[in-house]
Amino acid sequence: MTHILFDFFGTLVDYDDGHARTPVKSAAMAAMSPDEFLVRWDAAWMAWEERCAASHREFSMLDVAGSFLPDASPADLAAFVDVYIAEWNAGVRYLPGLAPLLSSLASRHRLAVVSNTHEPDLVPGHLAAMGVADLFDAVVTSVEVGVRKPAAAIYEAALARLSIDAPAAVFVGDNPAADYFGPRALGIRSYLIDPAARHPSVPPGSRLSSVFDLPSVLP
Repeated sequence: MTHILFDFFGTLVDYDDGHARTPVKSAAMAAMSPDEFLVRWDAAWMAWEERCAASHREFSMLDVAGSFLPDASPADLAAFVDVYIAEWNAGVRYLPGLAPLLSSLASRHRLAVVSNTHEPDLVPGHLAAMGVADLFDAVVTSVEVGVRKPAAAIYEAALARLSIDAPAAVFVGDNPAADYFGPRALGIRSYLIDPAARHPSVPPGSRLSSVFDLPSVLP
């Protein structure tokens, strides 16, 4: 085993899984009330989720923004997404002590991130802000590949990007389908971050309390 593939959200950072913390204020929706924003945004988002669920196709923030603000110009849509992402990022929390952990792991293994995300710059931006971007050989995102975990194609894209076969990798994440059963189906050894032991379908020996437990189970 030479490479460690990490999920990002919920694994390398904590985050609030929901809306931006405050209704977005941008020129494209200046006349929209907070309640109207929430109702319309939920409707646009869920329409894309339902459209893509069966195929695991990934959609982008611009896709949702275009449905949410169908009359907005491309420039206004891009500005809306920028503001929304900036506000949503207020709910992302970096883990104390993560940089030394990753640096130690990178001294013995090659590292990569394989993440579901609707915005291509989001994960690389956080890695840079955390000061750990240089420790990773690759950042593979669902919005760039076109499908989300647990679709086989995203793990295959990561293996191809790294020029390795499945037995050379271990996968670590917090979602059973996306980060344990998905990569295991391709022959990638996997560990699930499951501090409350909520997923009995995953063997105890494949569960971690946090990413900080990873060194204790690696060969």
